[in-house]
Amino acid sequence: MSRIGKQPVKIPSGIDVKVDGTVLVFKKGSVQKELDTKGNVIMKVEDGNIVFTPKSDDRKDSAFWGTYRSLSQNVIIGLTDGFEKKLEINGVGYRAAVKGNVLELQLGFSHPVNYEFPKDLKVTVEKNIITIKGDDKQVVGQVAAEVRAFRPPEPYKGKGVKYSDEVIIRKAGKTAKK
Repeated sequence: MSRIGKQPVKIPSGIDVKVDGTVLVFKKGSVQKELDTKGNVIMKVEDGNIVFTPKSDDRKDSAFWGTYRSLSQNVIIGLTDGFEKKLEINGVGYRAAVKGNVLELQLGFSHPVNYEFPKDLKVTVEKNIITIKGDDKQVVGQVAAEVRAFRPPEPYKGKGVKYSDEVIIRKAGKTAKK
């Protein structure tokens, strides 16, 4: 039994949810998101809540039960509050700037790194902090991971791009023999 799957998902005011066969359609104003359950889970909208039940006692169906409940909860959170990831740039001469739909990074290479991010995300830069905001948790996390991958933090001086809440465990440098 899925402890997460048993919990209903509350539908806040301002968001319309419709079940269309195996697809859940979330709508807030002009923004519309769809979640296809591929027929593994039965969904019902009851009393302002979305209730999920597995289609059968099959192991695969019960595995998808909690997954689709969490995905629908993330869609609702994304439509109401949104998701945010912050990255921190550490290093002498390391900079970032947003030019239109492109994040321009100078990370110690001989050339600047230009990363074109999706149009539905909002990326801002203040000093050495890059903030990525959006309504899709997976896309926000993926973009943050791709930006971090250009220059991951190194363990000796901590130079590179890291998540703002990430802790870099430092190594001791070389010591001279006595």
